[in-house]
Amino acid sequence: MVKPVVALIYDFDKTLATDDMQAFSFIPNLGLTSGEFWGLTEKFAKQTGTESTLAYLHTMIEECKKKNIALTKDYLYSLGKDVKFFEGVTTWFKRLNQYAEEIGLTLEHYIISSGNKEIIEGSSIAKEFKALYGCEFLYNNEGIAYYPKTIINYTLKTQYLFRISKGVSHPGDDRSVNSRINEKHVEFRNMIYVGDGLTDIPCMTLIKEKNGKSIAVYQPNKKEAVEQLLDDNRVNYVCRSDFKSNSPLEKLVKLILDSIAINEKLISKEDNQNI
Repeated sequence: MVKPVVALIYDFDKTLATDDMQAFSFIPNLGLTSGEFWGLTEKFAKQTGTESTLAYLHTMIEECKKKNIALTKDYLYSLGKDVKFFEGVTTWFKRLNQYAEEIGLTLEHYIISSGNKEIIEGSSIAKEFKALYGCEFLYNNEGIAYYPKTIINYTLKTQYLFRISKGVSHPGDDRSVNSRINEKHVEFRNMIYVGDGLTDIPCMTLIKEKNGKSIAVYQPNKKEAVEQLLDDNRVNYVCRSDFKSNSPLEKLVKLILDSIAINEKLISKEDNQNI
């Protein structure tokens, strides 16, 4: 019997990682503070009318040129090793995979981030994901980034939920993601989205509306920011960014997995009776 597939989908910055991924070493290597870098990004966006995600990618390219830093794929990949994660994240995936296996589910993990895919790929947890979706650069003949290849802003994130549902992993495969598929790789009801704030609202809302579960995570002393999402009916739950064994977040996700396993058994029972 084929096991039902569950997709556990995460934002990256301030959800799994404790800060923006650029803050750990990319921005310090430019000799800037995070405030200065994002200030330059905002200034460029306002002056030119550029969308904010495109603006930060442009700022990365321009500031590296000024500081004579070769913005190569290998350089970005190397920055991934400096990313710091919330407690328990590095062992989270193995624990949840094992639990899902025990209750008859296949658990897959995905990242949908507006950050740099290359940095995520260089992080210690990259191997845990079935697919990583993030912003990417085009590189010239010398291997230097010169233009955005892929951007994912907060509204574009939702298209990747449909890719996950249909099992279409390649970002350039628009035909398959827009085609009618009778049997989905993973149903929306079997999706769990974990994010930290405003940029995740479209994904959180869509999954909640389609009977999946959305969880807003928060750092210590920052609960108020996500409680509003609960009040506005954007998410199902709010929980502290604590991924350790037996944490409230782990217990919550396991409870959701339990409910999915039971629901899928009931659906299978109904289908078999109607044959």
